[in-house]
Parts: sequence; C-alpha cells; structure tokens
Amino acid sequence: MITSDKHLGNKSILLISHNFSPEPTGIGKYNGEMIDWLAKNGCKCTVITTYPYYPYWKVQPPYKNRWYKKEVIKYPQSGNLLTIFRCPSYVPADPTGKKRIIQDFSFWSSMLWKVLQLVITRKKYDLIITIAPPFHLAYLGLMLRKFNGGKLLYHIQDLQIEAAQDLNMLSSKKLFDYIFKIEKNILTKADYVSSISEGMISKIKAKVDKDVLFFPNWVDTTLFFPLPSRHLLKNKWGYQTNDIVCLYSGAIGEKQGLDNILKVAEILLDVKNVKFIICGSGPYKEKLIKTANERKLENVQFLPVQEKDVFNEFLNMADLHLILQKAEASDLVMPSKLTTILAVGGICMVTSSKGTSLYNVVNKYDVGYIVEPENEELLAKAIKEVQMNADMELKRKNARDYALRFLNIDNVMGNFINNIV
Repeated sequence: MITSDKHLGNKSILLISHNFSPEPTGIGKYNGEMIDWLAKNGCKCTVITTYPYYPYWKVQPPYKNRWYKKEVIKYPQSGNLLTIFRCPSYVPADPTGKKRIIQDFSFWSSMLWKVLQLVITRKKYDLIITIAPPFHLAYLGLMLRKFNGGKLLYHIQDLQIEAAQDLNMLSSKKLFDYIFKIEKNILTKADYVSSISEGMISKIKAKVDKDVLFFPNWVDTTLFFPLPSRHLLKNKWGYQTNDIVCLYSGAIGEKQGLDNILKVAEILLDVKNVKFIICGSGPYKEKLIKTANERKLENVQFLPVQEKDVFNEFLNMADLHLILQKAEASDLVMPSKLTTILAVGGICMVTSSKGTSLYNVVNKYDVGYIVEPENEELLAKAIKEVQMNADMELKRKNARDYALRFLNIDNVMGNFINNIV
C-alpha cells in the first residue's frame, strides 16, 4: 500500500487537533484518514482530540463531552494500536467569532492536562503533528518536544488569523500584531511547516524565511468515482432527468457566502429546470431556510449531510458543484470539498479571484467554470449558458484524471513521508 521511497518502520506519531473521526467533513475527516493510513502502514499512532461536533456544532452520539475518554483501535494489518484521547471542550451552538475563540481556549486548556501527563511519563514521539486552526495548539507540541524530544510538524489547513481579520472578529490592531508575533514564533520553532495549497504556502513564506512543505488534502479515489447513467440518479432525490442540478455540499456558515446562492436562485426562478441544493449542517442554515421561504424560492432544496453509503451517488447526481469564494478570500483557505468533487468527475462552478490557488487549479486543468466573485448576475448567466455547453464531458474526464494524478491518498501520503521521515 505504501508508495513512499522511505519506510515508516515502527515510528510513533502523535496528532494534536480539535477535529478527528468520526467527523464526516472538513479537518476531522482528513485527520482521521491520515492517521488511519499511517497506522495501516506500520506507525504507532496516538491522537489527542475532542468529541466529534463538526459540522453540526453539537457533540454527536454516542459521545457525551462530559469528561476525558480513551479509545483503542487495533490494526490487524500492522499489529499496531491507535490510541485516541478525547478531551472535553465548550461547543457553541451558535458559533460567533467570540464564542469560537472561547472554544479554542477551552480545548487548549483541557488538552494541556493530557499533554502534561505525557511529559511526566516521559513519553516520546518521533513526530508530533499539530493542526491549525487553531494555531496556538502548536505550543502544546512545542512543550512536549522540549521535554520529551521528537520533531514537530505544524500543518496549516486554514490561515485562521487572516480570516479573523476579514470577519472583524477582533477590532484591536495591537492584538492582531501580537497574535501574528506568536504565530511567527511557532513557524520559526517548528521542525516542519506544511500547508494545503501553493497560494497559502506563499502567504506563509512571506511571514517567515523557511521551507514550507506542500501537503494537500486528498481523496480516496476508490470510494469516490464517476458512475454511469448519472442522469438517472436524479430521480432518487426527486428531480427530473433533464433538470440542471446545482449542488453546494459542505459547511453552512456565514463565511461561506451562501446567501449568494439564494440570490442566484431568485434570478433564475423562471428557468424551471435549474434547481439548487444546499446540503450540510451549520449555524447559518436556519437563517438561509427562512430567507428562501420568505422569497418563495421553490427551486432551492435544503438537505442534511448525506450518509457515507449514498454520498458518492449524491455527488454524481449533480450537474454543477458550487464553490463560492469571496473576493477578499485570497488563498486564506483551499475548499476541502474540492477533492471529492474532482474524484467523482464533478464539474465545478467556482467564484474565485484570478491568481488564487482555486482559480489556478480550475483554469489550468480545465475542471470547471470560473466566475467573478460576489457577482450574482454573472453567476446566474454562467449557469444558464452551461446548459448548452458541449465540453462538459471533457471537464468531467479532466476532473477525474486530476484526482487520480494529484489527490490519491497513497500518492499524497507517500510524498509526505518522503519529506518528513
């Protein structure tokens, strides 16, 4: 299974992160798959995390979030054990900026006790991985490295501080300057720094004179793949075979700009065969539903997160996959949903500024359509014109080829091992 030029042997790896399996989307999904891959390939893995809450913003059963919990999973392939320590933390039902800051520090505090136990018992790991956001978890990794040894990888999934600036979560420039100073200290002290896109890597390099590894998100191309007779799948979700289904599937929060989908749907109300689906969970969903009802948007359907056993079919069913980036996003984050979309041969309809990583991937590899951000009229026009576009099948092929070449988990993890072992 392993595709690396180097061998993991019996390396011990510790992951410290908010998010982990069984969270179905986002950082938790990728953390779970990364550790699963490492454990299957011979690593002794330990995870310090919290209870699964994302993208629902409430702890999912059977977990309770009342106290610390230890889980042990045995891997027959390698004979190794995966040990998971779940720590209690505050989970806001309505995650405003300030509440998310409180959540970050509540988790940091509960994890601190677990890390101190490792320090006291002199437990050493060959590699300690901390995931940002939140960026300050890296200090737990630095503390453990200082006392017990090992190396620290600081992996950046989202440029959290810049995103907080854009959302005006904090108003004090002095405070932001202080936070950036703390982050630079982490970047300087970490043995390895990695991130998920070339654009994000460029922004990180502007902060610190250091190599930054390209460690992109991946997809299991055996679980997500194109299906024949895609148009017939639409009936399963209540659509006609000639409907043009535009799907957004992912986190439903304020920063995603999903109100723009409702504006586009309103513009296209008279185009009867164009339908919109907003699928997922999040704090902003009820507000969107209320707005759609007030505007009588009969062409918009809201669906919950789809189960794993039907998710491949669900993604295959859509004609267009909506990925909306705001104009000021400018490579603060690379949408994680892109990987599965490309794996099923899905066609992206993205709003993205020229020069961003998302723009460059879609444009260079011809896997979708690009529209100027935050321009509902242009987006509506592009969706209408796609109906008569003859190159859609070529884009589907390009998408699948890109996923096989660049996003296959064995290839991505193999390159990762070559860089850090």
